[in-house]
Amino acid sequence: MHTIKTKYFDYGEEEIDYLKSVDETLGEVITRIGKLERIIIPDLFTALVYAVVGQLISVKAVHTIWTRIQDRFGEISPQNIAMVSADDIQGCGMTMKKAVCIHNVAHMIAQGTFDLDELHHLSDTDVIKKLTSLNGVGKWTAEMMLINSMERRDVVSWGDIAIRRGMMKLYGLSSISKQQFEEYRLRYSPLGSVASIYLWNISFEKD
Repeated sequence: MHTIKTKYFDYGEEEIDYLKSVDETLGEVITRIGKLERIIIPDLFTALVYAVVGQLISVKAVHTIWTRIQDRFGEISPQNIAMVSADDIQGCGMTMKKAVCIHNVAHMIAQGTFDLDELHHLSDTDVIKKLTSLNGVGKWTAEMMLINSMERRDVVSWGDIAIRRGMMKLYGLSSISKQQFEEYRLRYSPLGSVASIYLWNISFEKD
């Protein structure tokens, strides 16, 4: 199996202290948990495939499909994935819609009609705009790319159920409106991504 290069999201005491200073409730949780290690996939294409696989399924299911993809296709590069069919990709256990999306994106990048590397030079908003121009890539997928590959600092995804659940648990809410969400998101800014790392953890913690 080809080993995917990963690293941890880069943040430290300065970011932690800032979040503690702007949100006491979140600060208490950060103090209790300590520093969290969030695994990042720096390669944009690999991370995009991972994000598409992860749409609307459990972490466990993602792991299973991801392992199969690596076992069957080796290195997850546009050239490699462009050489296999959407049926082959679907055979790893995902929907045909996702398989077609991954296959088409691999083709476009391999042929040079879509430049993923250009994302590094764009603002968060423009990264989302460029990625969502791809069929099968929505805002959530683009936001996961911003955090989990590009390490952009200020992303809190309304479209992420676990993030919303983490917020609700943190502040003792039975539901959360878009307006409430926005208030918290702005409070964490410009370090929303670090707050997101903690919200994910809170969401999956056993009560």
